[in-house]
Amino acid sequence: MDALVMCGGRGTRLETEAEKPLFPVAGRPMVDRVLDALAASRIDSVTAAVTPATPETAAHLDARGLDTVETPGAGYVSDLDVALDAVETPALTVAADLPLLDGAAVNRVLAHAAAGSVTDAVQVCVPAELKRQLGASADTTYERDGREVAPAGVNVVADTDTETMFLSYDVRYAVNVNHLDDAVLAEALL
Repeated sequence: MDALVMCGGRGTRLETEAEKPLFPVAGRPMVDRVLDALAASRIDSVTAAVTPATPETAAHLDARGLDTVETPGAGYVSDLDVALDAVETPALTVAADLPLLDGAAVNRVLAHAAAGSVTDAVQVCVPAELKRQLGASADTTYERDGREVAPAGVNVVADTDTETMFLSYDVRYAVNVNHLDDAVLAEALL
């Protein structure tokens, strides 16, 4: 399966001059940590989606020899639609702001997607309560199956009408670095 790393964020909530994917957590850009997780997984190839707001990220990824696709920077969903044209589906999509992600966590999502007779579309979520307990920001939550959940920023996009939720209490999916406090938390958990 191919992977698509979403690297278009400006990082305005981080209140930093650095582009969000290049924001360092424990001395390394977050996007590099995500790329290491994908390299340690069963993912076949990786493409990164960048925007006009992330030219330094695009240059960084180019220096690493990574394929990139430029999206308009019109928002996550719009950019994802454009970027998906560059990869075959099913594909794993992952936000560049998940510095705790590792190969085993990626492989768990891939196994969940492949559990049926056809690869299912999968949305990885964590309980909102887990984010609160950790002190991680939860900018987006919603009710699903009677509980409050937060999307993790990891999904499998597939050409199917079947989407399953992979609900996990695993902290590797729970810490998206959107605010400076999230970076401090991620460093403590690393």
